[in-house]
Amino acid sequence: MKLIIQIPCLNEENSLPITVADLPRSIAGVDVIEYLIIDDGSTDRTVEVAREIGVHHVVSFRNNRGLASAFKAGIDACLRLGADIIVNTDADNQYCGEDIAKLVGPIVDKKVDIVIGERPIADIEHFSLLKKKLQRVGSWAVRVASRSDVPDAPSGFRAYSRDAAMRLNVVSAYTYTLETIIQAGLNNMAVLSVPIRTNPMLRESRLFKSMFSYIRRSIGTIGRIFMLYKPMKSFLSIGLFFIGIGLLIGIRYLIYQFMGQGEGHVQSLILAAIVFIIGTQSCFIGLLSDLIAGNRKILEDIQYRVKHLDYDTRSKLNDK
Repeated sequence: MKLIIQIPCLNEENSLPITVADLPRSIAGVDVIEYLIIDDGSTDRTVEVAREIGVHHVVSFRNNRGLASAFKAGIDACLRLGADIIVNTDADNQYCGEDIAKLVGPIVDKKVDIVIGERPIADIEHFSLLKKKLQRVGSWAVRVASRSDVPDAPSGFRAYSRDAAMRLNVVSAYTYTLETIIQAGLNNMAVLSVPIRTNPMLRESRLFKSMFSYIRRSIGTIGRIFMLYKPMKSFLSIGLFFIGIGLLIGIRYLIYQFMGQGEGHVQSLILAAIVFIIGTQSCFIGLLSDLIAGNRKILEDIQYRVKHLDYDTRSKLNDK
């Protein structure tokens, strides 16, 4: 059983040694543990420091591509290196390295596909009250969209089985945390949350510039993924909403017409027709999107089989 711990990095020459020193060297049920960093266009000595402290593998970008791209590149590299389990953690030492055993255990026992670390958000001192509230709201929205029970959806401390990692398709250019949970839930993967500890803050978060930016991007990600995986339900709901409004406006016009006052409300009839047409078009878009989603599912299954052939062949060659 081979575990690779991947760490996305952007100018982490100071915090990376602390993070790597905190990582486990052995875990029950795991034969090999290796570390991999994804250098997301760092301009400091992150790569040099990583090699000095014994990081086994380095994936480097020439320029900054963002957390989602770094995560995808790390998953791809880990699978090619023959990882049976992949753990993702942050380079700022936010998460307690000893708790990686908690993430890995259920996967080693073949009970689940993905394990997500649940931070004690209420007890984290450097989180503002607003951020704590937003974390709860965001996690609730993800639970509704994904039909899963994940208390801490934005947590980047998580473990994936090899099979689950092969099924992931990150579309967002911003972050992978919300999207992968929604994707896993809608694809009926077994997802488990375990309580984990956090370390004192070494630096401010670099993921978002402001709370408003984080909220806007998160809502956009949730909406996009939900429409991608549940297009019929999404567009049908929108369509029925507009059809309902159109019917109400039309009924209002008919009432005035029966009362002999319809002559002054012709504009209501025009508005009702426009809104009704919008609703009908949304329903038809939903039908077409559902057909496209069916083709996407077939393509994902083909991609999964191709990944198995590609990654398994490469990992056998690496073992030789």
